[in-house]
This record gives sequence, C-alpha cells and structure tokens, in this order.
Amino acid sequence: MPPTRYEGRDVDPTPLGEPLPFPFSTQVAPNRLMKVAMTERLASWDADDIAASGIPTQQLLNLYGHWGDGGWGIIVTGNIIVDPTHLEAAGNMIVADGEPCSGPRFDAYRRLAAAGKRGGSVFLAQLNHPGRQTEAALQPDPVSASAVQLTKGYGAMTLYAKPHAATEAEIESIKSAFVHAAVYLEKAGFDGIQLHAAHGYLLAQFLSPTTNKRNDAYGGPLPHRARLITEIADGIRAATGAAFVLGIKINSVEFQAAGFTTQEAGRLVELLEAHGFDLVELSGGTYEAPGWHHRKESTRRREAFFLEFAERVAPHATRARCFVTGGIRTVGGMADALAGGMAGVGLGRPGAAEPRLPREILARGRRGCVRPLVGDTDVLGGEDAWGLGAAMAGAHMLQMSLDQEPIDPSDRAAVDSFRKGFAAWVEAFATRSGRDVLDHVRVEPAVVRPYGATEAPQA
Repeated sequence: MPPTRYEGRDVDPTPLGEPLPFPFSTQVAPNRLMKVAMTERLASWDADDIAASGIPTQQLLNLYGHWGDGGWGIIVTGNIIVDPTHLEAAGNMIVADGEPCSGPRFDAYRRLAAAGKRGGSVFLAQLNHPGRQTEAALQPDPVSASAVQLTKGYGAMTLYAKPHAATEAEIESIKSAFVHAAVYLEKAGFDGIQLHAAHGYLLAQFLSPTTNKRNDAYGGPLPHRARLITEIADGIRAATGAAFVLGIKINSVEFQAAGFTTQEAGRLVELLEAHGFDLVELSGGTYEAPGWHHRKESTRRREAFFLEFAERVAPHATRARCFVTGGIRTVGGMADALAGGMAGVGLGRPGAAEPRLPREILARGRRGCVRPLVGDTDVLGGEDAWGLGAAMAGAHMLQMSLDQEPIDPSDRAAVDSFRKGFAAWVEAFATRSGRDVLDHVRVEPAVVRPYGATEAPQA
C-alpha cells in the first residue's frame, strides 16, 4: 500500500532544483534542499577509553552513503564534538584538538566524506561543543559562558551539572579546537563545516543573555557575546581553502524572557556575513523552551515553525544564504519559504523517513512528505509530537545504518512495531547509565526490506 502524504498545492518545484552558489566559497550546491543535522550516536564508544571513542563506524558510512545517493543539495552531519570531555551524548563522533591527520580515525572520516559526497551533494560537518548541555554522568564540571545551570524543560528530564564560567585559557582552547576540527575535516575531504550555535549549546550559551552574564570581552552587547563565534570563523577562514564552506546554525528566536531575540538575530546575521559565513540555518528554541511545534494557527498554515521570524532575519543578509528549518512538509510550503526570502529549506525527520526525498520532489513530482501516524507536527500545539517524531527519525536512521529501508511511518502495522520498540527504549532510558550509549528505537517490522532492494513505495 502506498504511503499517505501531506496534501500539497500544485506548485512548480523548479526553484527548489536551482543550483546555489555560495558568496565566500567556490562550491555550488546542486539544489536548495538541505538534509539538516540529526544526532546519530553511531560512532565507536568506550566509556573507559575516550581515545577509542567517536570514530565513524560502518553504520555511519552506510547511513551517509544512502543520503549521499538521495539527491540532496547539501547534507549536514549530526554534531561532531570538538572536546571529548563534553559530549552531547555517548556515541557522538569526535575530532579532538591536536588529533593527527593520519591513522584509523582520520581514515574513517575520509571514508565518511566520500560516502556523503558520492552523489554530488555539498557535504558539511556540524561542529559542536555542548557546554552545560553535557550530562552530569559524563561531565560533572561543564564549561559555559557563565555559571547558569540547566534545570528547566528538557533540562528537568536529565541531570546536567552546574557549569563554571569559561576562563580566558578555556576560551582560547575552545577556539583552537573548532579551528583544528575544520582543518582536519577539510583534509579528510569534507566540503565545509557548520557551527552549531543554536538550541542552547555552548556557542548559543555565549550568544544568549539568559546564559551569558559575563562583563568581559565575551559578554554584554551582542558583538561581544558573538565574539567567540566570529573569532572561530576568522581562524577557520585563515586556515582553510577557497572552496571551504563556512556555515552556522542559529536561533531566530528563543521563546523565553530575556532570551536571544529576532532583532538580535538580524544584527547577528550582519556580523556573520562580515566574517565570511556562506550559509546561515535559521532555527529556534532551546532545551529550556523548546519551540519545535506550532504555537499559532498562522504558522501551522505556513508549515515552517520559525518562518515568520526567519523572514525578519533574512533581509539582514545581503550575501550569506539563509535556510529555514523546522515543520515544512509540502512543496508549497517550501516554495513559500523561497518566496519569503530564504535561499533554501532544511529538512530533518522527513529526510530520515525518505532519504531520497529530493528525487521524489524534483524528479517524480511529489507534492508532500509522508505523513506519519505518530509525531505529526502539523497540528496546533503538539509539544509531545516532536519527541515521538524525533524517536521515529532515530529509528529510521538506525535502519538505514543497518542497510534497511526505513519503515513507512504512515503504515499502521509499521507504526505498531515502532511503538513496541519505543516502549522498550523508554524502559531502557529509565535504567541506563549516562555513560552508556542510548541506542535509537529498534523497529522489528514483519518484513525487513534491504536498502535499495526496491524503490520506496509509489504514491
């Protein structure tokens, strides 16, 4: 039975298929569709040997090879951690400062780059330092912009230790780690990097007034709060070649009092452009105040969670390419985003359900993504939908990493098998150690289809 899809307007998808040159890099993306970062947690992991951890595995090569064949204009990896003492989660990929550009780790990254690029996509590594958003079991004394502990929202579900304010020496080490990782990955064959400065991670902790209470050169007015980012950018630009793409993911809004505002996001984009950023992905929300759902009927109709904020931010960019991510599910919504001033559209969970989605849209005339029976965010409110949708995307990524076709999330039997796996995952979450890899939901469908054995079902 063919999958059920979101109903989309009959619009011309041609603009989505137009090549996208970058202002400060010689790279050209083949189209305007970007597979955005999602945490994979599939790298090697040994809680007692961090030097053996964070190496890309065959499962990651499989996963990115399948996306690499999917026709995406840009593919962004899940967060690659630049400081092995601060992980987003066990199983993250890691590139530590000083890591040599040789040996098994480097060879694994070279193979990963080749897999992601094999279909012609621009392949970017997302670089991240979680700062205070490192579980206490992994880091009991995390670094942040200031000593402000995460205790609300998702921070109430997991124990995060109170951070300490970064010293000048630590700031220098952080900058060095980001620059080294960019150089390392360029040598491994990546087309560029994306700094993760959204969703409350370390670079966002410096940007946001809620977490940055400093009164030195890295606190206070926006140019000071953004200094860590701009100094990292200057270091990367000085150490990489003309083809290297420099991207960043930022919040267009934080949804919390005294937080990072849309007005500041506009001024930040001007700063970023002055420091050579090619691509700015506009998202929103934090662990304390998640914004990954529709808050108003007007945004639900326009699909993108953050489009009304992104449209205020994008005009501040005269050269940098702005993408909006979150909630877009139809070609009509994608076309609206481009008409609203975006250079392209970022897609996460739909790209996990349909790794060939760009080909479905550009070559086969699909008007909408597959509509899931669980985790559907095309509703007003729906705060819980994001978590279920993220779990489903994790299940899909795990399947692809095992060379299986992802289950159809609009199929009742497939969703029932997901629910069984999700129940087991919840049980494991309650009893796990923070030092263990929390695997994605394992789905055991009645029929396992090897990846590529047949094309995805036709609508």
